[in-house]
Amino acid sequence: MAPHLLNLASIVKSFGPVRALKGVSFDLRAGEVHAVLGENGAGKSTLIKVITGAHQPDGGTLVVGGEAVAALTPARARDLGIACIYQQPALFPYLTAAENIGLRLKKSGAFSLTNWKDQRAHAQELLNRIGAEISPDAEVSALSMPEQQLVEIACALGTGARIVIMDEPTASLTQKEQLLLFAVVRDLRASGIGVIYISHRLEEIFALADRVTVLRDGESISTSAVADLDEAQLIRLMVGREFDHIYPPAESAPGGTVLSLRNLGSRAGGVHGVTLDVRAGEIVGLAGLVGAGRTELARILFGLTPADSGEITLNGLPLSIRSPREAISHGIAYVPEDRRRHGIILEMPIAHNITLAILPEFFPATLLREGAEAKLAQRFIRLLGIKAHSPESRGGTLSGGNQQKVSLARWLATKPKLLILDEPTQGVDIGAKAEIHKIIRDLTRDGLAVLMISSDLPEILGMSDRIGVMRGGTLTAVFGGKSDAHTVMSAALGQEAA
Repeated sequence: MAPHLLNLASIVKSFGPVRALKGVSFDLRAGEVHAVLGENGAGKSTLIKVITGAHQPDGGTLVVGGEAVAALTPARARDLGIACIYQQPALFPYLTAAENIGLRLKKSGAFSLTNWKDQRAHAQELLNRIGAEISPDAEVSALSMPEQQLVEIACALGTGARIVIMDEPTASLTQKEQLLLFAVVRDLRASGIGVIYISHRLEEIFALADRVTVLRDGESISTSAVADLDEAQLIRLMVGREFDHIYPPAESAPGGTVLSLRNLGSRAGGVHGVTLDVRAGEIVGLAGLVGAGRTELARILFGLTPADSGEITLNGLPLSIRSPREAISHGIAYVPEDRRRHGIILEMPIAHNITLAILPEFFPATLLREGAEAKLAQRFIRLLGIKAHSPESRGGTLSGGNQQKVSLARWLATKPKLLILDEPTQGVDIGAKAEIHKIIRDLTRDGLAVLMISSDLPEILGMSDRIGVMRGGTLTAVFGGKSDAHTVMSAALGQEAA
């Protein structure tokens, strides 16, 4: 059996009265990928912070490379060969990729000279190792989210870590980049490095992991070989109950056409010739690779990017949408992909977040109608099952799934006719995902038209009544909801399905 790189026994961690970890035990062997699964709030993030030295446990023992560690700090964790790749890249935006990598690896004194040529060459070597087509001279602020994620991976690999933690590493990656990452993970495993892999995407666990530990409510429920489990068993371990429908079926036929697009285009958005209809009570899923134009189309419909050709018709009325305010006034709502930047204000109370898009109704003069605002917020908290102490709780105190529900509540408060969802369940756990899917399907039962963008192909296949595929800024195919993954992916890649 391979030697153990990491052993945690009965780890306990509390924050005031809240017990985040209740005696978690976990171990990592050399040359293995060990997945950690659990719903949001199960204790995964706290466990990572204990392993990386960001949090000191209140009890239990921690052994790294056979050495018992009493007080692990971030610096000590780095020295012991522990590196973490977080879901949100922690890079300096106005420095180059090479400078960011160099800063992460630099160990010399504060006043020592930097050999820029060597630094650039080393950065290029690390980027080449993971197959990233990124110039080391590229400024990070000019890189896409997937590219920034790859720079983070290069930083971690450059430290020569023996233990690499990957927290939702594929959340922002294209399929091609995911395959490159999987190859990197397998290469790390083959070289004897231990990888702790955290993901809500169960297909990744079965593709990569050797063992899996499931956390629930701050406790380690089980550790098993992945080969001994199936998807249904994993879900049951995570949530402690059965799910009949991860993707609830439609219960009624769609109604009349709500949104009609004819040859819609925007030079600024890189979109051209899009023709599509979305009917009342229908979910139309938009599939395609990153850069295919799906989000750009959503931005056009919401007035963030101007259309310069074609027609937009809503309930038979031709529209020229020049701003989000106009889109909202016509009954169009848009839940964006990046909820932390555009979907929810973390420092703001839930009630304020929910009423932000209809603020004039609650702030008609100089005083906020706090009672009416709280009443509306409570209604959506009940309707969407938002787990929060009160409407005054700050958005940043919520789990990812509950943040997504608050973002959804904000736009439902506008009473839309068309709801555009961009990656509605990205980064949320399987339980929250099932709840959000049920909410979306319930909304269509009430006649709402939904245009849903998702990079999660099972979600597209499971939730859509019809599926539109975009490639190169235009709609290349439309399929019925019973389509298979091969057909949709072939269209996304521009290939004929066999």
